[in-house]
Amino acid sequence: MTHDEVFDRVKTIIAEKLGVEEDEIALDSDLTEDLGADSLDLVDLVMAFEDEFNFKVEDEQIENISTVGDIVEQISKGLKVEG
Repeated sequence: MTHDEVFDRVKTIIAEKLGVEEDEIALDSDLTEDLGADSLDLVDLVMAFEDEFNFKVEDEQIENISTVGDIVEQISKGLKVEG
């Protein structure tokens, strides 16, 4: 899996969970400011990402996530994705 494939799957999940168009989602999109996620949405998103990627996001990591790029980076690191 590539970094771009992770991003595409993350975008799909965010679009489904938050009801936004995939083309509105960029790596620098802020989850709360730009995409309207609240704290419950964030928990729901993290659980969806964990299910999709079979990867556990640690609580300390969640605190450092504010953008879509942060999510992609954490998942990519956890899955040891190159590039």
